[in-house]
Amino acid sequence: MTERRGNVLLVTGSIMLATIIQVLDTTIANVALPHMQGSLGAGGDQITWVLTSYIVATAIMTLPVGYLAQRFGRRNIFLWSVTGFTITSMLCGQAASLTEMVFWRTLQGLFGASLVPLSQATLLDTFPREKLASAMSIWGMGVMLGPILGPSLGGWLTDTYSWRWVFYINVPLGILSLVGIYLFLPDTERRQQRFDRWGFAFIALAVATLQLLLDRGEHVDWFESLEVQFYALLAVLGLYLFVVHSATTDNKFLSPALFRDRNFVSGVIFIFVVGIVLLATMALLPPFLQQWKGYSAVTTGLVLMPRGVGTMIAMLAVGRLLWRFDARWVILVGMALVTLSLHHMAGFTMEVGQRELVLTGIVQGLGLGLVFVPVSTLAYATLSPTLRDEATALFSLSRNLGSSIGVSIVMAVLSRSLWINQQELGARLQGGAETLAGLPGTGELLALPAGVMQELNRQAAEIAYVNDFHLLMLINIAAMPLVLLLSNPDHRARREAGRAAAA
Repeated sequence: MTERRGNVLLVTGSIMLATIIQVLDTTIANVALPHMQGSLGAGGDQITWVLTSYIVATAIMTLPVGYLAQRFGRRNIFLWSVTGFTITSMLCGQAASLTEMVFWRTLQGLFGASLVPLSQATLLDTFPREKLASAMSIWGMGVMLGPILGPSLGGWLTDTYSWRWVFYINVPLGILSLVGIYLFLPDTERRQQRFDRWGFAFIALAVATLQLLLDRGEHVDWFESLEVQFYALLAVLGLYLFVVHSATTDNKFLSPALFRDRNFVSGVIFIFVVGIVLLATMALLPPFLQQWKGYSAVTTGLVLMPRGVGTMIAMLAVGRLLWRFDARWVILVGMALVTLSLHHMAGFTMEVGQRELVLTGIVQGLGLGLVFVPVSTLAYATLSPTLRDEATALFSLSRNLGSSIGVSIVMAVLSRSLWINQQELGARLQGGAETLAGLPGTGELLALPAGVMQELNRQAAEIAYVNDFHLLMLINIAAMPLVLLLSNPDHRARREAGRAAAA
């Protein structure tokens, strides 16, 4: 860092504001889509491009963040990104057509892509090594609370004001962040290096088409559609060309040293799994509560909010826990809590009460908090500081891809399971009706097909959601042995120092 040093609290507050508005925008617009659809004159299939354009643009521009920060300086990239994100947020709120909205959302994603990885890299450089866990706790609260609180805040803004305030709320927060970054954020040293254009083009093609496949698959019947087959072909081709190019060029897009660090690679895999469980669960619960339990958007938000409270409590406490215990044990305890919550959710029925929902959410939030911070800390424990800009970009990309894949998997399984359950329950009901048709007292039942079908659909949905929660539990359990790949040099050093002092 240069001699210009800002106040740590002001630097942290400024960059975390930028992080929060970026991660909020991955989920805050979801609940406003039906209102946007009417206002922008879009069809049900078209309006999803409001989300798709942002997700794909963010994924593509996350890749070159490391190069841009090293070439132009981290502070300059922050200033450009926050300025662009704030302006495009305002323009999204003023959009009068779907074309305008998709255009501004794409630019918003391009500008916002660097905010999360650069905030993590800045905190890693700002805080001393012994306070690394505290730094990752602060960063984790912003990254994980955003997706959790996004639907609640989006529903409240849409109901109270209009869908446009889902975007306008970014403007004052963006301005505050911009002023703080300009006044207090120190710059980084700049390094001249060649940009691997072909490497970026190939990996961007793979990531963009994979995101399109995951986002569009549910709407076009997955691989039954030529569109999804085309995306899959391009994703495989892009990845293949990237691997071949990286093996034959001296100027590689991603530093090979990143993949030689076992802790970092293990951390990237772990954060991928955390992304699956975090956003997949949050994608399942709102429709379950609103469509099948009949909760309003506001009530749904209030019921889900304790999950964020649990995460915040865990992240506030995890710094002290990491000082006393090996981070790998903390991760295992966190994953055990997440598994316990998903096991409990796999027993949900349509009669599940709010108290049960809140308690389950708190337990899962505690578990996610205990996993997220230690994984983020250990991922960089043995990595050279010169690789942090590249590493944080890859770390964020892995989390986002995990979230996209997780949401796509659970939604596909939910849709398929719901259809199968409806067919099987319907066949049993029809057989029972035929058996009872000649008995007295069954005429009233057979005369109420609408009520019977409504209950059949509720039971089919209950089984489908239970299957999804059970699947997420199994994914979480399968990931637990990965903790064996991680090492904890700080804990080992403290243990050896203690033994030396005792001797």
